Amino acid sequence: MTLVSEHTETDTRERILVVAERLFRQIGYQKTTVADIAKELRMSPANVYRFFDSKKAIHEGVARVLMGEVEAEARRIVAQPGPAKPRLRELLKTINRMNSERYVGDAKLHEMVRIAMEEDWQVCDTHIQCVTGLIAEVIAQGVASGEFEAPDLPQAALCTCTGMIRFFHPEMIAQAVNKPSATIDEMVDFLFRALEPRKAK
Repeated sequence: MTLVSEHTETDTRERILVVAERLFRQIGYQKTTVADIAKELRMSPANVYRFFDSKKAIHEGVARVLMGEVEAEARRIVAQPGPAKPRLRELLKTINRMNSERYVGDAKLHEMVRIAMEEDWQVCDTHIQCVTGLIAEVIAQGVASGEFEAPDLPQAALCTCTGMIRFFHPEMIAQAVNKPSATIDEMVDFLFRALEPRKAK
């Protein structure tokens, strides 16, 4: 395969995902068909299936793009210079903000995520692992600078991620609206106290 044809195939895949996301937002995840996507692109459904072998594969592709945007912003924060503690706060709050904007404020995309979770899509597991890994990176930087203490780094990252589930998971973010809850800053402060170096006795 030539570089030109590879580039064209990549462009077509991206166009399919862009149109699919738009239709998911407009008419809903479940109501959108491959025929709808093909019609918008002025191609046949068979041509769409050349690039994605199933409707589920298209849905996973859209989810991967949306989650990839969150991961890219998280990586940018992790790579910034400076103390680890404010960067970890920024990282946790950014994931919450982006997930809220993408899914909670958009009922039809929220539907897509809910079904993805129910069907246990691998893309969701991969995203959670990526986020936990990025949290671990910042905690490790904080350990190196003396800001944090984490004898078991993977466990510290996993516990931090688990503690933030109410602020990360689209379903839980939506369900907690207008219900009594700690603020995200209060939760982050609570987690920071667990990560602070222990005072010598």
